[in-house]
Formats: sequence, structure tokens, C-alpha cells
Amino acid sequence: MEQIKKTVRAGRIGPGVTDQFYVDEDINIPEAKYDAARVVYGSGRIHVEDIRPAEHYARVTGRLSYQILYETEDGGEQLSSLAGRLPFEEMVYMEEEPKDQLFVRGATAEVSVTLINSRKMNLKASVDLTIGSEGAEEEQITADMEEESTIYKKFSEREILELCTVQKDVYRIKEEIHLPAARENIGTLLLGESALRKLDTRLEDGGLVLRGELQVFCLYESQNMKTEWVEQSVPFEGRLSCEGAGEEMYHCVYASLGDDSIEARLDEDGEVRIFGVEASLEVRCTVYREEKIRILEDLYAPGRKLTPEREEVILESLVMQNHSKCRLTEQLSLPEIREGTLQICHSSGFLQMEPAQIQDGEIRAEGVLNVMFLYVRADDEQPFGIWQGMVPFSHSIECSGASEEMRCDIECSLEQLSVSLLGNGEAEVKAALSFQVFLRKPERVDNILDVSEQPVDAKELENAPGIVGYIVKEGDTLWDLARRYNTTEEGIREVNDIKEGTLRPGDRLLIFKENMGIL
Repeated sequence: MEQIKKTVRAGRIGPGVTDQFYVDEDINIPEAKYDAARVVYGSGRIHVEDIRPAEHYARVTGRLSYQILYETEDGGEQLSSLAGRLPFEEMVYMEEEPKDQLFVRGATAEVSVTLINSRKMNLKASVDLTIGSEGAEEEQITADMEEESTIYKKFSEREILELCTVQKDVYRIKEEIHLPAARENIGTLLLGESALRKLDTRLEDGGLVLRGELQVFCLYESQNMKTEWVEQSVPFEGRLSCEGAGEEMYHCVYASLGDDSIEARLDEDGEVRIFGVEASLEVRCTVYREEKIRILEDLYAPGRKLTPEREEVILESLVMQNHSKCRLTEQLSLPEIREGTLQICHSSGFLQMEPAQIQDGEIRAEGVLNVMFLYVRADDEQPFGIWQGMVPFSHSIECSGASEEMRCDIECSLEQLSVSLLGNGEAEVKAALSFQVFLRKPERVDNILDVSEQPVDAKELENAPGIVGYIVKEGDTLWDLARRYNTTEEGIREVNDIKEGTLRPGDRLLIFKENMGIL
């Protein structure tokens, strides 16, 4: 017999792991900077440069980019800042052997900075790192068997999800922010931050289209030595090449901001009223396509003893690709801002999510939103203050028939964040969260690897009854009966005048053995 096979490239997800480690470093203030009196604000962003397997570990190397805003000893109204990068290397233990490719699903850093003396600070960062692994296997699925003599075959069709490509690339964002007319000209940039918001992606032929916003905050000292700030959403849109992609395909995207830079620029009048923003958006895109394949489930030949050799192969089919949103509102009672707080000038946040739970036909996503806001006080000695805290969130995504055996990739992102003062030491946090869900289920295929043929006991075949009266039982099919009694489905239909439809329990059938010449 000649086998006709269909090659299916199946994605294989390996074990993932979440690791927490600390970056702890003393930072000396350069001679050109003012002496420090009080730390106002510290932030950091993790950038993973390389990740490699090392026996039962993943070796992760990268850097923490930090910014520190502090008050100088010349008085509270005088601010200065530090920025830099701290390298790190972490060995992350993995209980199970990872698949071919290791990648970072998410990395966040919670930074705290303390003053050691007027020329030295200590930075501690608690880093949460989530690592995933995936690979691909080519499965040979038997679609048909061909032979010169007559054999009867049973086929089925499955719609399966096939892995097309996995691509890593970087999209460069270059935009500008123009100061509003009421703001003074830029003297010195003290603090500049950018955050990714409202990222939307879609596939087109040969490419991935990106659309989103950068939320940019700049705190600066004007040319008149006045502290000013500006915050704007900067839209961007672009395209990355993605070989083999098509509009009708499906995709999973993990995206994060890498290196960014913000600098003061001259406008067309020669005044310093523009902030130039450059950022790198690191994108990892996995592309799938749905394909309907024909599978040979069973075969037999009357008068011959054919035994299929089988192996279970697990493929996948798509259940749902969904984009849902959740609005979060929380009122906070904060005694520390009760007295003398004038306004909030900047807020930022990042999400930490627990593994998604699938139960009772829904997907539950729970975690916390880490919130920080910088505010202005009516205090000439210490005009700026900072608050940091967490707000829990819970979101459910309905999916009829969802079960624990299914695999769910869920990417959670912060689309909007605002913090407003309510008075009497209360503040209100409003946020919009976005959830990209890619849900798939296993498709178990009893794949035929080979067919062996054993000698037929001619005496046993000859002594088998030529006609059988049969009462249909629950679960019986024409195929099963034809195979069992060495006949054909068409023969049973013709003798019993069964034109269409399936058998019903209790039906009475006459089954004739197929006319065979056995020597």
C-alpha cells in the first residue's frame, strides 16, 4: 500500500516560568550635578538583551534603565535628575526542559531609591520576569492509502490550526511634541517618560500593521528657572515585514518598549519648544492559519485481515480570538495628601496578572494595577510628592464550552490611566484595561502509521454465516457493521432500503456477507 501523507506544522508550547529577582546598586552623583537633599521620584524599565537555555536554567542578561528626580540642597524649588543603565544577569530555574525558543512574555520593575548621603543614592528594583518557550514539530498525517485491489476507507475532516511563522522585529517610532502656547521655553529636561498605549495590530499580505499611542511626559526647567511639565498622547502607525502572513490568518503579538530617548529641539522660529521622541517597539509575532485537512480514520477489505498501526498525534484548533476591555474605577483614601496638595501632574502604572483561569464557560483574568502619581504641594521646601500603591482588578471573558484542557494565551495591557483629586484626602483612579485572548483546544488524531496484513483463516471465513439478522444498538454505524460482517455500507443500504440518514437504535437489519471467491 502507498501512503499519502499531509505535513502539518504544529506549534508546541513548552513550560513557562515566572521569576522575581532584585537589582541593588549604589549610584554616585556626578561632579557636574548638584548635591541631593531628598529623592522625589525613581522609575525603571527592564530591557532583556539575551535569553539562552543552560541545562535546567534560562540565562537572562539585560539592563535596567532608570531615572531619578531629586531636590537639591540649594532649596526645594531646585530640582535635578540622574539617568543611567544597570546591567544584570539572572539564572532562572526551569523544572521542565523548555522548547526550542525561549522568549520574554513580560518584564516589570518596581523601583525604590533612598539617599545615602548628598553624593550617593541606593537603587533597589524588584523585577518580575515571565519567560515562555515554544517550538514547532512537523507531523505526518495519513490522508489516504492507495492500492490496486479494492479497499474500503473511512475519512474525517478536521479544521486545525497550523503554525506559519514566528518573527521578531523592532519598529522605530520617531515623533515630536510641541509645547502649548501657555508653557515657557525649554531650558533643561529633568524627567522624560514614555509608555505604550492602545496598541492594535492586524495582518496583511506579507506584513504586520501596527497602530497605537505613546503617552509621553516631560518635566523640565524653563529658561526662566521655572518648573514646567507637559503630557501628551502621540499616535503612531507603521508596518513591519512578516513573510508568509495573510489577511485571513491569525496572530499572537507580544510587544514592549525598548530603548527610548527624549530631547529638546528648536522649532521653526528658533525657540526651544519641541521635544523629540524616539522609541523602539520590540515585537514578537506568531502567525497561524486554519486549514481543513482530510484524515484516514480506518480501512478494511472483505476477505482480508488488515491491521492499522496507530499513533496518537495532538494538533490544535482555534476556539476564539477575542479583544475585550475592562474599565476600572477605584476611590482611595490617602491621608498623606489631605493637606496642601494642589494638583497631580503625572500618573503611570503597569499590570501584574495571575495565570488565567478557565472554568464554567468563561476565562477569568485577575491581578493588580500598580499605580504611581507625582503631585504638587503648597510647600516651598518640598513642592513635589509621590504616591505608589496597587489597585486589584478582575475581568471575565465569556466563552461557551471553554474547559481546562484548552490553552489560553492572554495579553493584558493598560490603555488609559488617570488619577484625580476628590478633596479631603481622597483620590480616584480610572483605568481602561485591554485583554487580547487567543484560545485553542487540542485535536487528538488517531493517526495511521502503517497497515499490516495477516493470513486469513479460510475455514473460519467460510463457516461464517452468509446472512445475519441484526438489531441496531446505540452507537452502531453502517461502517462498523460493514467492517464486522465482511460486507460494504452500500450493500447494507441496498438490502435494507436505507436511502439516507443514520441508523436508529431498534432498527432491524439483514446483513449479507459480501460474495467472495476464496480458494
